Amino acid sequence: MSDGDEKYWYNLSTGEVEFGMLSAAVDRVGPFDTAEEASQAPATLRERSRAWAEEDAAEDAWGSARPAENEE
Repeated sequence: MSDGDEKYWYNLSTGEVEFGMLSAAVDRVGPFDTAEEASQAPATLRERSRAWAEEDAAEDAWGSARPAENEE
C-alpha cells in the first residue's frame, strides 16, 4: 500500500473528497492529510495559481524597466 492510499484526495470531475487513490490520476488533486483540507482544494488551487502568476509576472518584468537617466 502506498502513502497515497492513506490520504485524502479531491476529485476534480465529481467535486468529491475521496480517501485513497480511487480515481484516475488525471481527475485527482492531492494528497491531503485531512478530508477538510481536501475539500478546500479548489480554493487552494486558485490561490496557488494566483501566486504563481504574480511570480511569473514579476520575473517577466525583471530587467525590463529602464534605469532612470541622470538629470542635471
